[in-house]
Amino acid sequence: MDIVGFLKSQFICHLLICYIFIVSGLIINFIQLFTLILWPINKQLFRKINCRLAYCISSQMVMLLEWWSGTDCTLYTDPENYHKYGKENAIVILNHNFEIDFLCGWNFCERFGVLGSSKVLAKKELSYMPIIGWMWYFLEIVFCKRKWEEDRKTVVQKLLNLRDYPENFWFLIHCEGTRFTEQKHQISMQVAEAKGLPKLKYHLLPRTKGFAVTVQCLRNVVSAVYDSTLNFRNNENPTLLGVLNGKKYHADLYVRRIPLEDVPKDEQECSTWLHKLYQEKDAFQEEYYRTGTYPAVPIVPPRRPWTLLNWLFWALLLLYPLFKLLINMINSGSSLTLASFAFVIIIASVGVRWMIGVTEINKGSTYGNNDNKQ
Repeated sequence: MDIVGFLKSQFICHLLICYIFIVSGLIINFIQLFTLILWPINKQLFRKINCRLAYCISSQMVMLLEWWSGTDCTLYTDPENYHKYGKENAIVILNHNFEIDFLCGWNFCERFGVLGSSKVLAKKELSYMPIIGWMWYFLEIVFCKRKWEEDRKTVVQKLLNLRDYPENFWFLIHCEGTRFTEQKHQISMQVAEAKGLPKLKYHLLPRTKGFAVTVQCLRNVVSAVYDSTLNFRNNENPTLLGVLNGKKYHADLYVRRIPLEDVPKDEQECSTWLHKLYQEKDAFQEEYYRTGTYPAVPIVPPRRPWTLLNWLFWALLLLYPLFKLLINMINSGSSLTLASFAFVIIIASVGVRWMIGVTEINKGSTYGNNDNKQ
């Protein structure tokens, strides 16, 4: 019982998970660097290899959600569309209300076999972040500075580069641009009132330009838009720290498949269409809070073993040399050696807390707080 309690202690678990993720991630980043020589020779081979390497990183995060915390993810959708998921390219619109909504989006990708090739529209700062940011660079992720005048040309070029991508991919996009907070919502609704747009109760106003350009550039490559709305039962407030602590959550994800032909080609009409979509999303949220369910058939996609097997591979590969080094340090009896190891432990714990802090809502970006000034 004492051994179980020791292994389950938050501090030890956080350090070991962080150690495996960071070391394996940096090893994979290093391997990805060498794949650059393939780009001028065989671009498609470069892409396929990097999809697998990226999976080795992102699947570790999904493993924490699926296997460590045991979080249940129920999909509400039309059974007629279910068999199409994972077998076509798609633009996935996600709401942005929770600290782990990105992780649930990855879980959605994993259940249908497109996690390694999934794409996002991400802020430029993330490209400098070791492991995930660098992994995204090799996946040809679309980065933006959130200044559309500067971003448009770069975003268009990056999206056009995906037209010949050899793997089925989902392009995940948070059209609200930033995570929902009461302050941002209040400012967003002031903008809605000023522009004569319908107000939303549970969402921020969608940023339409990025979505319209994404649809324009990927038309005839992407088959559908997956409108996705995520909620958690029993008013759960999920956090990455809770997942790391093994806390189980209960997620409900409502997905509507909308053929891309139904999305207008004209940019202004596309903007109007997206605003209408978010009004519908607001109505779905209202119904969920009232009834605790969505207007679709609940399905639990089968959990695949690959995320767990990948994590076990890296754990077995990396934990043995760590424990061997620790034993040698203890046997040496050197005060300087033990002090150095303790210093590394402190740095690692700070690193864990920093990585968790990136996802916390109260430490999120200020993007969206300045809309009233515009």
